[in-house]
Amino acid sequence: MLLDERRQQILDRLAEHGQSVKDLSNGLGVSESTIRRDLTYLEQDGRLQRKYGGAMLTQGNRSEITDTGQPDKTEKSSDAEVDAKKRLAHAAADMVQDGSVVVLDIGPIAPLIARNLRGRQVTIITSNLAVMDQVRHDDAVDLVLVGGALRHHHDSLVGPLTQHMIDEITADIMFLCCTGVRGDAVVDNMAVEAPIRQGFIGASQQVVLLADDTKYPGTGSFKLCSLTDLDVLITTDQVPDSVVDLLNEDGKKVVQV
Repeated sequence: MLLDERRQQILDRLAEHGQSVKDLSNGLGVSESTIRRDLTYLEQDGRLQRKYGGAMLTQGNRSEITDTGQPDKTEKSSDAEVDAKKRLAHAAADMVQDGSVVVLDIGPIAPLIARNLRGRQVTIITSNLAVMDQVRHDDAVDLVLVGGALRHHHDSLVGPLTQHMIDEITADIMFLCCTGVRGDAVVDNMAVEAPIRQGFIGASQQVVLLADDTKYPGTGSFKLCSLTDLDVLITTDQVPDSVVDLLNEDGKKVVQV
């Protein structure tokens, strides 16, 4: 079954009556993680509204999809946070030149950037399966998936194999996500993800951090890099002045959207 056909079937089934993620998984012959990625995509396309434990159509029948598994990170985001992520992703995609090799990391903004890069002559390197779903059928985009062990419910590939493969790549630009900016440190709250992001940072000629106002200070204790290791910060208007001042003093660019 083609990707677009499966997603349309999800909408059709939901329009008829309530569904669970497990029901959709069994009925469509794909994993529950794949269904959750489809729900995230359909929400970003405006056809679903995610909620804690599931989703519902934005138009027509209000039957719900229920999910007893671990919710996606996007389910906890407010409308304002989702809108901010979209603005950050659009600004990031605007920085990419045709022919570039682009690293998109594990964060939830990464698939939004990938969506904005559809139809562009670029190479995308990622360990994020949600990014793969955005561009897997796009003939213009060359997709390089860095393999490894699958983190269920997080749709990412991690581990020693992933790190080994990252050692063999080089990229023009990386769009970095994080869970917090504490002092002059960019941090993450997942020990298993930190080495992957650090490897991508080392493999990239230019590093761009995407961090909305919720990331100051955010959460996390695993340092990914220093603020001054960045080339560009894409952020929102509520970024602390201390962060902007530190980057400006170091000659780095700050883009507020």
